[in-house]
Amino acid sequence: MSTIPDYVSLLVDAGEYSGRNDIAHLFPRFIGLAELKLNRFLRVADMEAVATVAVTNGAGPMPADFLEAREVKNVNGLPIRAVSLQQLTESYAGRSGVPAGYAIVGSTINVRPLGDGDLTITYYGKIPPLTPANPTNWLLEKAPDTYLYALVEEIGIWERDAGKVGAALELKMQALSGLKIGDERRRWGNAQVVVGGPTP
Repeated sequence: MSTIPDYVSLLVDAGEYSGRNDIAHLFPRFIGLAELKLNRFLRVADMEAVATVAVTNGAGPMPADFLEAREVKNVNGLPIRAVSLQQLTESYAGRSGVPAGYAIVGSTINVRPLGDGDLTITYYGKIPPLTPANPTNWLLEKAPDTYLYALVEEIGIWERDAGKVGAALELKMQALSGLKIGDERRRWGNAQVVVGGPTP
């Protein structure tokens, strides 16, 4: 069980750590700002999701929580490559068929050659926001210190307290570093090194 089990406990601990229980009504805003920054920075296995995206005439809507693609497969289950929008247009101009390349524009994935069908997208998704209705998520369960220091950092920014911000930021980055190291070990700890190229 997490040392900070839920949303309410996080708010209580953040108030105690920051010495600012008097601004608890602002904490939900601070959590939102903290999650915004964490979503920009963090990429770990717990953020991975798989979705099916229906493509019509070469375009389809990305999942609402999409941050970054890991792999995109066409209707035949073959990976397709990410290219710039310009290259996508130039390379496949006027052609239709099974997609071989994609470019993401805003919240839409564009594929070429043009066609219809389903894509299977493995991607990094946003951290599920903490709210009273959603009092916990994988990050609070796995790394509650990350959330705590991120929230204290936002409180310090609001206070214009550079010392508090600096201390909380350093602790947050240490927590994130530990989270990322643990993620890499879990993913690759037993991996074998493969040397490419011809062998003698």
